[in-house]
Amino acid sequence: MVDMSYQGAGVDIDLEEETIEAIKSKIGKCTGIIQAEGKKLVLCIDGIGSKILIANAMMKWDTIGIDCMAMNVNDALCLGAKPLAFVDYLAMETINPDIARSIAIGLQKGADMAGVSIIGGETATLPDIVTGLDLAGTCLGIIIKDLPRDIYPGDYIIGLRSSGIHSNGYTLVRKVLEKEGISYTDPFPGGGTVGEVLLAPTQIYVKEILDLMQHVDVKGLSHITGGGLRNLKRLSKNVCFSIDYPFEPQKIFQVIQRLGNVTPHDMYQTFNMGMGFAIIVSRNTSDSALDILQKHSTIQAQIVGKVIEGHGVSLPSKDLHY
Repeated sequence: MVDMSYQGAGVDIDLEEETIEAIKSKIGKCTGIIQAEGKKLVLCIDGIGSKILIANAMMKWDTIGIDCMAMNVNDALCLGAKPLAFVDYLAMETINPDIARSIAIGLQKGADMAGVSIIGGETATLPDIVTGLDLAGTCLGIIIKDLPRDIYPGDYIIGLRSSGIHSNGYTLVRKVLEKEGISYTDPFPGGGTVGEVLLAPTQIYVKEILDLMQHVDVKGLSHITGGGLRNLKRLSKNVCFSIDYPFEPQKIFQVIQRLGNVTPHDMYQTFNMGMGFAIIVSRNTSDSALDILQKHSTIQAQIVGKVIEGHGVSLPSKDLHY
C-alpha cells in the first residue's frame, strides 16, 4: 500500500501559506476589513476548488452553489461580521444554460440559508483558459463584533459538526479513489453512492453564530477549511488550542484514510475531520453558549477542548501538534 498525502497529491499547504505571505508583503496589511462612513465592512472571496470535478463527473450541479455560498459567508463570520450580500463568478469552457441554471438553484438555496441577497455576478466563456467550469464568489458583510480578541489559557473551545468533507481536500480524495479504481457511482457503505456522499454541501453556520454573538461574549471564530486544525492558529499566536474531545470523523474520512494509508497528521491538516467550525468563549459563558447553539437542532455542538499555555494546535488523543 502506498502512503498518500495532500502534498503528494499536488497541494503543498506550507507552500500555499508562504505564497500568501509573499503576496501580503507586497500589498501591505491585508485584514479583509474596510471602513466606510463609520461602518466596518468585510469582503471575503473563495471558490469550491476541485469539488467541481466531482459535480461534473456526476452531472449534478445543484448543490455546489451552496458550497460556494458557505465558503464565503462562514469566512465572514470569523471576522465578527454579519453577511449581507453576495456576487458570484461562473467561468465556463463552453456556455451551458442548463448547468448555469442548476448552479443558480444551489446559490439561491445557500443565500436563503445564510440570509443574504445575491446582488449580481459575472458569467464568462473562456475556452482558452478554463477546462469545464469554475465557480467562485464574494461576500460583503458588516462587522458587529471585532474578532478575534482576548483569547487566554482557560478559555473553552466549542466545535460545530461538519456535514462531511465540505469543500477542501478533494485533490487528495480524487487521487485516492482513482488509485483504488473506485467510481463515484459505486455504492457507499451506509447508503447512497460515493459521489453523492462527496457532494454533500458545506454546512452554513450563519444563523447559529449570529444568534450566539447576540447573547454571548464570543472571543474567536474559526472556519475549519483548507489546513484543517491549523486554521485555529490564526486566532492567536500566543496560546495553544488543545482539541481534547474531537468529533468522531464521518465514515468518508475513515475510508479515505484507510484506502490512501494517509497519516493522522495529514488527515487533520487537510480535512475538517468532523468539525466544520470552532468557537472560543470564556469558561463561565460556555454553558450559555452551548444552550444557544443546541437550540439549532440541525447542527451538533459540543465542547471539544480548551485554550492552554503554549503555541499552535494540539490533538492529544492522536499525539499531534501543529
